[in-house]
Amino acid sequence: MGERLRGAEIFCRALADEGVEHIFGYPGGAVLHIYDELFKQNTIKHVLVRHEQAAAHAADGYARATGRPGVVLVTSGPGVTNAITGIATAYMDSIPMVVFTGQVPTQLIGNDAFQEVDCVGITRSCVKHNFLVSRVEDLALTIKRAFYVATTGRPGPVVVDIPKDVQAAVAEYDYPRTIEMRSYRPTTQGHPGQVRRAARLIQSAQQPMIYTGGGVILGDAAEQLTEFTRLLGFPITNTLMGLGGYPGSDPQFVGMLGMHGTYEANMAMHHCDVLIAVGARFDDRVTADLSKFCPDAKIIHIDIDPSSIAKNVPVDVPIVGSVREVLTDLIEVLRRADQKPMPRDHAWWQRIQQWRAIDCLAFDRKSDLIKPQAVIEALHEVTGGSAYVTSDVGQHQMWAAQFYKFDRPRRWINSGGLGTMGFGLPAAIGVQVALPRETVVCVSGEASLVMCIQELSTCLQFGLPIKIVLLNNRYMGMVRQWQELFYDKRYSHSYMDSLPDFVKLVESFGHVGIRIERPGDVRGALEQAFALTDRLVLLDFVTDRTENVYPMVAAGKGHHEMKLSPLQTAPAPRELA
Repeated sequence: MGERLRGAEIFCRALADEGVEHIFGYPGGAVLHIYDELFKQNTIKHVLVRHEQAAAHAADGYARATGRPGVVLVTSGPGVTNAITGIATAYMDSIPMVVFTGQVPTQLIGNDAFQEVDCVGITRSCVKHNFLVSRVEDLALTIKRAFYVATTGRPGPVVVDIPKDVQAAVAEYDYPRTIEMRSYRPTTQGHPGQVRRAARLIQSAQQPMIYTGGGVILGDAAEQLTEFTRLLGFPITNTLMGLGGYPGSDPQFVGMLGMHGTYEANMAMHHCDVLIAVGARFDDRVTADLSKFCPDAKIIHIDIDPSSIAKNVPVDVPIVGSVREVLTDLIEVLRRADQKPMPRDHAWWQRIQQWRAIDCLAFDRKSDLIKPQAVIEALHEVTGGSAYVTSDVGQHQMWAAQFYKFDRPRRWINSGGLGTMGFGLPAAIGVQVALPRETVVCVSGEASLVMCIQELSTCLQFGLPIKIVLLNNRYMGMVRQWQELFYDKRYSHSYMDSLPDFVKLVESFGHVGIRIERPGDVRGALEQAFALTDRLVLLDFVTDRTENVYPMVAAGKGHHEMKLSPLQTAPAPRELA
């Protein structure tokens, strides 16, 4: 007969048996039993955030950087509702996370008790699954199921709602080592026939393109993708979520695609005859106008989630399975067929090189004002391209994606699907907690940073030496850009009036602040900041407030109809379009 434990003890024991090392959370009345047990043990480290949204973002960043599930613990009522934004962020980007929420006692559920919300109902649309534990005897098994569902198949957040009386009740402890769920059996192995069909189509391609997304990162398939791409010699592009899945400095990489992707990536997508989509979901920021998307391409789509295949774009060869296993099988089939890499003097590569020559990411390097692109370039140089970079959402996010060349997976941590302002700093906390010896940088804008600025307290308490690169243009930059281009320069509420002095603000939290106002001081300030290896440093770069992100695909346009920077003195030659 097993040991009899209270529900709160079962919670802590189960997480320890699951291998959990860190929890991000904030206490409250409905989880005090659990917090009392956390106090009594030293196996699991608890990171106290200052807002429940930040707990979810920190666990999210932890998961993205390590591949291990992030764990969150919040109380009932407002604890749950505050965490919803972070849960939805993780859901949109398929991030493995288990969120434990306190709940009022079972006999009070549905009675509008103090700090009661319908956690299961509220989270249903933004989780992979959720559970309400009504008996303490079910708690250990439910926790095991939650981690299993969150981390297998297409990953995602799972919520476990635990009433206060369940935490206090007693049951025999038995944590299963393995688990099977009859109604949940994700497919991992691709169908051999479909793999062979894909190989034949790949061999017939004259203007091929490899398009990969976050599924490569989540599926730990970067090594297989690199081998596959070099075997074929094809050009490759990554989505915003897929950056680092293939080395960004490699000649076969033609840059990010989509709304703010490179000219060469988008033009190659538009003109390709065979498109190999790997772990990508064809979202609207990538495809632009669907009626103009890859008009002449036969499409191979590899994804672990069958509901993602042909959801937005019809495909010719669907393959459901783990991208890692499917790519391994494809490589084997192609090697047996003696597949030769496409030579660099092939007509398709020559055409791509002509598109590349346009230098679509050019910016004014002689300006008296700090250009945000120059800051990111200098950041890449100073860190050697090896930093873990989190970002918030907006222009700074796009510049980071364009100008920081990610050569390894899990180094680029950002909110892609939901586009959550305030994500960057708490996500950096999660990364730094998981990887204390690594360099962690948060690239942010002043509008985003203030949304979770209270987490500077968390950074101080836990001694996290994060470096914040603030591209301060005194605007909600992307909103202003759209208002300039599409709303006749009516800047309705996009100006950030009454901004704080960020240097004084960060210093008031006990950290280091540096303001940079001249282009010549950019690199020196970065070197100064990274030399302070034991301190959080905020670098307040006062940037050109009129700078826009280019290239850009406007709403209703196709990949071949990109708006280039005004610095592009000549548009693409007609024969290249």
